[in-house]
Amino acid sequence: MILLGIMPIFTFSLGVWQLKRLKWKIDLIDELEEKLQLQPLSLPPKINLSVIPDFIWRRVLVKGKWDHAHTMLLSPRVREGVHGVNVVTPLIRENGSTILVDRGFVAQDCIPLIDSQRETGEVEVLGMLRTSQPRNLFTPENDPAAGKWYWTDVEGMARYAGGEAAGVQPVFVQQIFEGHAGEAQSRLEKGIPIGRTPTVDLRNSHLSYVITWFALSGLTAFMFFRVVMNKKKSPGRKLPRFA
Repeated sequence: MILLGIMPIFTFSLGVWQLKRLKWKIDLIDELEEKLQLQPLSLPPKINLSVIPDFIWRRVLVKGKWDHAHTMLLSPRVREGVHGVNVVTPLIRENGSTILVDRGFVAQDCIPLIDSQRETGEVEVLGMLRTSQPRNLFTPENDPAAGKWYWTDVEGMARYAGGEAAGVQPVFVQQIFEGHAGEAQSRLEKGIPIGRTPTVDLRNSHLSYVITWFALSGLTAFMFFRVVMNKKKSPGRKLPRFA
């Protein structure tokens, strides 16, 4: 009875908390969307790593040459139902540090074609600044020695590419693809990486949690009310009389 009385209050408070989290997430997504509308930044020769969190999701424009010898394949990845990998290659910037660029998706069947599509000259990359993505319990550890990469560990990838001694900074950029569907299909068939779309893809499931907790609060409140009313209606037990 006591537990049933506490449940509506407890679940209602959780619903209020998730409502606040929902507002925070919506505000965050709006802020990041505004960042995407700003003009692309040109990264300085030496990047101040301490300010990178302030510029996450900002579009950047970088030039350099690919270090294909240290290309990493992030797997498994899926794009529109097609299984494959994401190709991460260090970009050696002239008169600047080397950074990591996620060039985009390549289908599993086209992985052998990646080497034949190498760009050897200077390239210009439009992308978005990102950071390492947390590894969950079900994601294996990366194995650089075996060339197996499962999650974006920017620090570890920078070390693999040569680290500070080779002028590699742990800066991660996801290349943007702004072409049409036909161009994307052509790249997919040729094994040319397809960059990501310039959109914010943060997961926002707080609304479903809000509905769930408030629904549970209403349901348990109704159950508590029914129990109390039934107790009032039921006749009380009479003590035996001895006189």
